[in-house]
Amino acid sequence: MLLQLIRVALDNLRSNKLRSSLTMLTVIIGVMMIVAMAAVITGLNTSVSRQIASLGSNIITVSRMPQMAFRFPTEEERQRKELTREDAEEIRQKAQDVAIVTPRVFLDPQKFPNPDVRYGNIHASGVAILGVEPDYINVYTSYVREGRFLSDADVRRRTNVVVLGVTVAEKMFPHQDPLGRTVYFENDAFEVIGVLERRGSLFGFDRDNFIWLPITTMLKLHPDAKDGLYIDIKANTQAGIPSIMEQVTEILRQRRHDPPKRPDSFEVSTHNQFIEFYRSLTGGIYIVLLVIASISLVVGGIGVMNIMLVSVTERTREIGVRKAVGARKRHILVQFLLEAMVLTAIGGVIGIVLAEGISLAVDAFSPLPSRVSLFWVVLAFTVALSVGLFFGIYPAARAARLDPIESLRYE
Repeated sequence: MLLQLIRVALDNLRSNKLRSSLTMLTVIIGVMMIVAMAAVITGLNTSVSRQIASLGSNIITVSRMPQMAFRFPTEEERQRKELTREDAEEIRQKAQDVAIVTPRVFLDPQKFPNPDVRYGNIHASGVAILGVEPDYINVYTSYVREGRFLSDADVRRRTNVVVLGVTVAEKMFPHQDPLGRTVYFENDAFEVIGVLERRGSLFGFDRDNFIWLPITTMLKLHPDAKDGLYIDIKANTQAGIPSIMEQVTEILRQRRHDPPKRPDSFEVSTHNQFIEFYRSLTGGIYIVLLVIASISLVVGGIGVMNIMLVSVTERTREIGVRKAVGARKRHILVQFLLEAMVLTAIGGVIGIVLAEGISLAVDAFSPLPSRVSLFWVVLAFTVALSVGLFFGIYPAARAARLDPIESLRYE
């Protein structure tokens, strides 16, 4: 019986192909947006998680100002006292379940937007300059391709030595071995002692366009770099991170003499917090797009109701004949409901197929691993069916209530 009613519904839709197609269009767009958005945003989140994971695992970072606040720092944040290497040493001595504690400093890009790094007449542009300790390479899981990394002796003696990223090395030494060569940074000569393995990019930022020098050398040449000092902490286990964050907070509050009722004068964060922050941003974007897709489905539902009301009017005599030969109200109701649901179901299937095509295109022509998940396919198809059911109730009920005698007289 059900299959027969579905066959009748399909026959009726085929008899009005253009009208049915136009009615399905908004349902197709709505379903396509839901599934495609879910696939792309899932791909974005997966890509961000992988890129953050590539930095290293179990890492906690202490900074003077928030790292994940997409806003200008407040006056209180700007006035905060800088972190020091002594803070890092205190954490190293007192915190438990900690594998590595190492400070690092950036050359402030606002004060040095394009630092002059050169070898002979070759200049490297957009280079990021970091002052670090030897354990930096272990925290961020980097490897040396040529030569060696910085040593404790380099830090202790404040030697003028540098380790290059692959991008810098290839730019400045395209046809020669960089080891032992002398490069100049702001007119100071540095010996190249190593080149790191390629680390790739992070959010489009080249992580190989870097130069690393001893943190003490950086602070000797640029004392103001201490304002941008960070402390990186590598936990022994992922499970130990919350406990370490609490210990670090307590240690630094005591060292910095933060009053009991005042907020922390520093920030303690993890890579996982960045991932969660990013997902909250994409979640907000997804909600907005979901609302837009929902509007499209509502418009599609109104179109379904309209076409079904027209269909009821055009088939009034047919309804009268069916009732005259024994069809009951529920039979008419189910028939017209099925027609509405078949209409939106077909639109849903087409929308899912188109969304799969969009997802494959994104996966093929962008760095994002976009995939359509079964959950969103089932949800989108269910929503499409629900639209047909909800907006088909009134036309179906109206058809079921028609008087058979009046219907047979209808011209």
